[in-house]
Amino acid sequence: MLHQDAYWPRAAHWLAGEFSDRARYGELVVCGVPVNQSISPGRCDLAPAAIRQALLRYSTADLDQGHDLLDLLVRDEGDLGSSSMSPESILRPLADRMGEALDSAAAIAMLGGDNGLTRAGVHGLAQAREKPLSALGLITLDAHFDLRETTHGLHNGNPIRALLDDGMPGENIVQIGIQSFANSSEYARVGREAGITCVTMDQVRQDGVTASVEQALKSLEAKVDSIYVDCDLDVMDRAFVPGTPGSRPGGFTPWEARQACFLAGAHPRVRAIDFVEFDPTLDQHDLTSFAAGACFLSFASGLLARLSR
Repeated sequence: MLHQDAYWPRAAHWLAGEFSDRARYGELVVCGVPVNQSISPGRCDLAPAAIRQALLRYSTADLDQGHDLLDLLVRDEGDLGSSSMSPESILRPLADRMGEALDSAAAIAMLGGDNGLTRAGVHGLAQAREKPLSALGLITLDAHFDLRETTHGLHNGNPIRALLDDGMPGENIVQIGIQSFANSSEYARVGREAGITCVTMDQVRQDGVTASVEQALKSLEAKVDSIYVDCDLDVMDRAFVPGTPGSRPGGFTPWEARQACFLAGAHPRVRAIDFVEFDPTLDQHDLTSFAAGACFLSFASGLLARLSR
């Protein structure tokens, strides 16, 4: 049994709504989306529960920012659908859920599930804002382009290609953390010809994660109504996220991933984020679930910073 201390509130209890009467700003809606249609068979559908469980080991105090998440109203709506739902079938229920949530909430965070949910999430944001895809921006924190062909259906390897096919302008998409030897020249060409901005991992190392993310946000805010952020957890180095099948050595550190998520939460145009590609059956010593939980809390902290200005 975990030690109980009235002066050390746990993030999991905050997410469960136990401190809602203390909230001064809001609202963040959280929804699990256990879609599990990966190219490589796995159990990403188990991730929402694993991330929520990891929050039992975190507090709500962001000492770097000097504030506490107890001041942020959060509403966990549980999980949407089941692992049997495909990226196609999840689109309408997720879009409806996002539309309802964003009627009152400042942002929604989706706990995946695999990357197949991202296309549905972007469409959900478009529906919630009553805007076409051309009015939305997308930032992916990802080691991969996710630009595989859609000929044989939708899966976690092609949500960005599907969005291009749906009419989202490539110039509205920025991909940060793309890794060498984890992608193909052909899909690099597809992204380049579509006008997608690609920020490789080496470029992030050269410029710094803060500058890279801030530049992406600045480039999009001038031309879009709202921004969706896709946080594929395999953007981090494999040493930190062994539960992500697609991670490779040389990716983000957990601090860099947290910083990117904080900056996203703090930006007024960011209305939605997903955390995807975590298979708890592959995790070791809870490393990936802890990293995912920290990224989620950092986004929430950024949102609190935004709302309390």
